[in-house]
Amino acid sequence: MLRVLAPGPLATVQDAGRPGWAAIGVPRSGAADRAAHDLANRLVGNLPSAATVEATAGGLRLRAERTTLVAVTGAPVPVTVAGRAAPCNAPLTVPAGAELVLGTPAIGLRSYVAVRGGVDVAQVLGSRSTDRLSGLGPEPLAAGDVLAVGDAAGEEPVVDVAPVRPPPDRPVLRVLPGPRRDWLAPDAWTRLTSDGWTVSPDSDRVGLRLTGPRLERARDDELPSEGLVPGAVQVPPDGAPVLFLADHPVTGGYPVLAVVVTADLPMAAQLRPGDELRFRAAR
Repeated sequence: MLRVLAPGPLATVQDAGRPGWAAIGVPRSGAADRAAHDLANRLVGNLPSAATVEATAGGLRLRAERTTLVAVTGAPVPVTVAGRAAPCNAPLTVPAGAELVLGTPAIGLRSYVAVRGGVDVAQVLGSRSTDRLSGLGPEPLAAGDVLAVGDAAGEEPVVDVAPVRPPPDRPVLRVLPGPRRDWLAPDAWTRLTSDGWTVSPDSDRVGLRLTGPRLERARDDELPSEGLVPGAVQVPPDGAPVLFLADHPVTGGYPVLAVVVTADLPMAAQLRPGDELRFRAAR
């Protein structure tokens, strides 16, 4: 078991999400940075279905109630085990009674803690993920919570450390044309892919609100609500695009101008308020 001593600004349990429920309006949810989540599981020998802890902006403190193998990935954070500095992207043994502490990341936003066997909380619609928009899954972690450890582990890990690039200083996200590009002014696509954008403080696991040039619409009427995928770039009436992440809603009647390619979504998930980014048309 792992006892939560401090959750930091926000810590949730996440796994691969809830695919297959979009028809009833339930998004996939799951780890915002799937690449980091998957790596954390591999480093401790977990099965891909295992759940991890997603820590937003660090500050997470856990105490192992028994000797436990863990790994910390994602946004690079200062890590200590029993008071001693420890590396990210490597299997770490936390002795019984010792604390695992994550500091504040200098770059990036979301770090992942995998424990060998996976975090074992009740499944909802086949997933252990916390969905902040739909209200499904476990509540965000709080001090005093006790996390059971499951049995979703396979072979013992043999890796000492995984080489991982830190999040880029100047992220560029590749985009494909969205299904309602024709609902925006003819120059909207060019402005999206040539101007710079800044992540607004009003951003979370649902999506990134972006500030920059206003994207004008070609039509003022509203669409019927449509399904979305993570990475959809929607343009509401104020002309400020929203890049949707793991806990995205349906469209709500606004057109989707572009869609970020799946391979770049982990990069988007590590953006934080004030970060600057650019979009580039995918070839």
